[in-house]
Amino acid sequence: MDATPWILAVFGACFALRIAVEWGLAVLNLRHAARHGARVPLPLQGRITPETARRSRDYTLVRGRFALLRGAVGAVLTLLLLFSGLLPWLDAALGQAGLAGAHRFVAYLVALGALLGVAGLPFRLYGTFVIEARFGFNRTTLRTWLLDRLKGLALSAALGLPLLYGAYAFMAFSGRWWWLWLFAFLTAVQGVLLWLYPAVIAPLFNRFTPLPPGELRERVQALARQAGFRPRGLYVMDASRRSGHSNAYFSGFFRPRIVLFDTLLQRVEPDEALAVLAHEMGHYAERHVHKALALNLAGSLAGLYVLSVLIAWPPLFAAFGFAGPSTHAALALLLLGGGAFTFWLAPLAAAFSRRHEYAADAYATRLTQRPQALAGALVRLNDQNLSNLAPHPWYSRYHYSHPTLLERLAALERQSDPNDASGGGAAPLAPLQRRGEPSWR
Repeated sequence: MDATPWILAVFGACFALRIAVEWGLAVLNLRHAARHGARVPLPLQGRITPETARRSRDYTLVRGRFALLRGAVGAVLTLLLLFSGLLPWLDAALGQAGLAGAHRFVAYLVALGALLGVAGLPFRLYGTFVIEARFGFNRTTLRTWLLDRLKGLALSAALGLPLLYGAYAFMAFSGRWWWLWLFAFLTAVQGVLLWLYPAVIAPLFNRFTPLPPGELRERVQALARQAGFRPRGLYVMDASRRSGHSNAYFSGFFRPRIVLFDTLLQRVEPDEALAVLAHEMGHYAERHVHKALALNLAGSLAGLYVLSVLIAWPPLFAAFGFAGPSTHAALALLLLGGGAFTFWLAPLAAAFSRRHEYAADAYATRLTQRPQALAGALVRLNDQNLSNLAPHPWYSRYHYSHPTLLERLAALERQSDPNDASGGGAAPLAPLQRRGEPSWR
């Protein structure tokens, strides 16, 4: 019995369902923002101006419509690649050129990646130099933008090509359990990259300078000591060279670097900057970074197992026009078509992340004893980044890795209220340290 019709029917149904769900939510969110986005929500009145609310709505609408267009082009491109015969033709062309084994595997995936990358270039250019510039965020020049792309290509070649050859070796020569061996290899590579990123990779794109001596540095160091947190260093990143957006992050796994955007330091009060850093410390103290990494590794292991099953199933390749099974064809099909079967995991991952954000906010409040400072920082960052003040609840539940601003402010208010029956109120620091001692100590 020919399995092609039902394979294509199942894929088509799942692909259409994904498009319907994600586009339906996007349109719902745009309509919600158009109706309510220019209003300042009651809890934010006096903290965010009507002008900021209007610009936030406009930014949301412009970016949302652009995302719909980009998504439509991406969906059409995916269908063309899967059903036009281009993928089997590319495989045959490489074979006729004399490529086989590892070289054919690498050349096929590099060619596919290059095609997808070129297709995305116009959208990246428009997003940076039109949309971001229109709202005053873009500060990069075309020269810097092109240099970043070239550096990215060089880095991808230096790291990606050996990685692809290594992956092929495990897939071709390590027997039935190749997917377990490949998982171990990729996990080791990821660990090395986590170690290299702060000191080697990130400085290729931005300049990192030590936080200058002064009150803020002393207070950050005191806060870190109070939390039992031993960072590898305190740095300021020249984010303003490329964008007006503000943020802060920790980079590294065991003893991370604290990195502050220079745009953040220019716009927030010292207490607010400390609250943002305390939030990031909370992610490490509560082992959120480790839990997220474990979840990602579990997903990678599951994906490699699925790949091992697909490679041994000839009807799948016949359904999409390939002459027979191959490792590179299986990877291409998984890359292009896998999202149709896994999109429902997105809201689960978002919920997992939001739970961690609430916990990190609570940690920061207990550590600093100043929930109003974190609330002020959240409002200021939302203001400066023109984040959507009125996302549709369904859309935010599906897509948002962070709670909305109003949700976070409400949680902070409950925590800081000693009469809140839900267990709010600022807890003393000692219990906090016992419960969330950093794993790098």
